Amino acid sequence: MARFHTLYTSIEMHGPLEPGIPVRFGSDRRTKRIFHSRLLGRIGESQVGPTYLGISGILSVICGFIAFEIIGLNMWASVNWNPVRFIKMLPFLALEPPPAKYGLYPFPPLHEGGWWMLAGFFLTVSILLWWVRMYNRAVAVGMGTHVAWAFASAIWLYLVLGFFRPLAMGSWAEAVPFGIIPHLNWTATFSLRYGNIFYNPFHMLSIVFLYGSTLLFAMHAGTILAVARFGGERETHEIADRGTAMERAALFWRWTMGFNANFESIHRWIYWFAILTTLTGGIGILITGTLVDNWYLWGVKQGIAPAYPPVPGLPATLPPGFHKTLSLDAP
Repeated sequence: MARFHTLYTSIEMHGPLEPGIPVRFGSDRRTKRIFHSRLLGRIGESQVGPTYLGISGILSVICGFIAFEIIGLNMWASVNWNPVRFIKMLPFLALEPPPAKYGLYPFPPLHEGGWWMLAGFFLTVSILLWWVRMYNRAVAVGMGTHVAWAFASAIWLYLVLGFFRPLAMGSWAEAVPFGIIPHLNWTATFSLRYGNIFYNPFHMLSIVFLYGSTLLFAMHAGTILAVARFGGERETHEIADRGTAMERAALFWRWTMGFNANFESIHRWIYWFAILTTLTGGIGILITGTLVDNWYLWGVKQGIAPAYPPVPGLPATLPPGFHKTLSLDAP
């Protein structure tokens, strides 16, 4: 075993295979295959398996596969089933939602957004079933359900983008297409259409929590690695029984910042910063176009955006409904 634990060395433990605690009566069995992987042990736990899927897990995987196939085959069909062109153009390919003329009609033609509806349905069911699986697995092993509720925050943003906001706007055309570059294009167009979403206060909060999360994760991870030689990775033990690692970490942050979070509170900080990133982001998206039509004009009114001087020949402010002229459906 390594005696000196640093950022560049790791300790990989190999012991008897551990199947875990017995499952509750009436539950499905776990997979039987368990083995050690030296490669995976370099980045995490070396033991692979057992896996428990259960009914919700199996249905989630099936629904996710169906959604993946619908999206992939439609993208492939869009390049005339040419495999080389499919690979080359993959980042630019998209499965688009129904056009605005269908509104909230639930059964548009397959070639005009119907496939998008089917893919979105199966993908949403897959994600929700996976949430159920995470919640049930946490309860089964006696854990808190914190991870499931953190995942629910990300699901909230997903549902806002593809379900709640289109419902509020009265058209599935407001939803995000499936695809990499098309998704980014939708984001850029969305910001332009509503007068620069950077002036959206909930977007501001979301960015604060996003950057704050990365900073807190890096600070905490660096602190634990720095005191790993003193057993700092045993955080839960040192919360109740402070040892050398905890004391040195606390001293470091008190000396550098004048304040330090303890081994328990830092996890609460990180947990809430991460959850609030998608929670506030979803609120900002939901109120855009429903409550606020132009975030720049809103920012000018609130005194957070500059009021530019009028340009000869152009109105001093954007007329109501100007954002609609930027619609992708406009001729």
